[in-house]
Amino acid sequence: MPAVWAGIDSGKWTRHCVVIDQSGTLLLSKRVENDEAVLLDLIETVVRMAGDDKVCWATDLNSGGAALLITLLAAHAQQLLYIPGRIVHHAAATYRGDGKTDAKDARIIADQARMRTDLQPVRGADQISVDLRLLTARRTDLICDRVRAINRLRGTLLEYFPALERAFDYSKSKAALTLLSGYPTPDGLRRIGTSRLTAWLKKRRCRNSAAVAQKAVDAANAQRTMLATQAMGSALVTKLGAEITEIDHELADLDAQITERFTRHESADVLLSLPGFGPVLAATFLANIGGNLDGFDTVDRLAAVAGLAPAHGTPGGSAVTFTGHAASIADCSVPAISLRSPV
Repeated sequence: MPAVWAGIDSGKWTRHCVVIDQSGTLLLSKRVENDEAVLLDLIETVVRMAGDDKVCWATDLNSGGAALLITLLAAHAQQLLYIPGRIVHHAAATYRGDGKTDAKDARIIADQARMRTDLQPVRGADQISVDLRLLTARRTDLICDRVRAINRLRGTLLEYFPALERAFDYSKSKAALTLLSGYPTPDGLRRIGTSRLTAWLKKRRCRNSAAVAQKAVDAANAQRTMLATQAMGSALVTKLGAEITEIDHELADLDAQITERFTRHESADVLLSLPGFGPVLAATFLANIGGNLDGFDTVDRLAAVAGLAPAHGTPGGSAVTFTGHAASIADCSVPAISLRSPV
């Protein structure tokens, strides 16, 4: 059994460390920088404090800003537990003091590590899973950028050409985005006409060119009034259309990278056998669990990591669906058990 528990409240540049003993007595409370030399000095200090006994470290992050600390602790054969932020948040209500400080959170993390028996150790992920975590995080950012750009494009079109805004679904139509690169205004569409616009779109390898051209020209004929916002608005729409197209190209390349790396992982076949799981979704799942299905001793543990395990008295919904997937995984990797609320 450990003699001391060290809780780390992680931040981007600094983190706070609190060390307590078996009785919960405070032994150390210190703010440290996210710097290799400083962290090594902290590890040495805490290990020396424990003497010949063990130290149990605990942190509220298992990646990102805690990556350096996690690697250094693993290199020094130190036990490290992961305490999700939601546990810290709920536990804080049972501790004295209304204020939220890094020192208080670090104390809570250390104390929870001392008292609880259901916390999971931080496991080192394999290289493929590490790569997938970074790639899927980048993909999430791109998806958000794409949604933002499409919303801005539609909003700008409404400022000067509402008929064209409602004519297409710009989140799905490549031809509509291509159209905006050359003919984003009513007068421009009327001048080129349906036949020449169809040929222009075909030359750029757009699908359903004739139908897209007809809808665009119909929208132009429906609005003869030029608004004061047209000159600037059309220029912005053209740029936004190009931005969305560029994001689509990067997403395609990123999906290819994700798929290539994911298919080389030992758990790829198991995950792809689940209903609704394709390479990208399965890769995202794998990245978020650290890449090690064998690291979960029960189905509940696996579902709890995602915060989706159903609790008593709740409807279930997506939680039940996810746990069903977890059970399918369990058939291939971990023992299946009856569903219950995680401790």
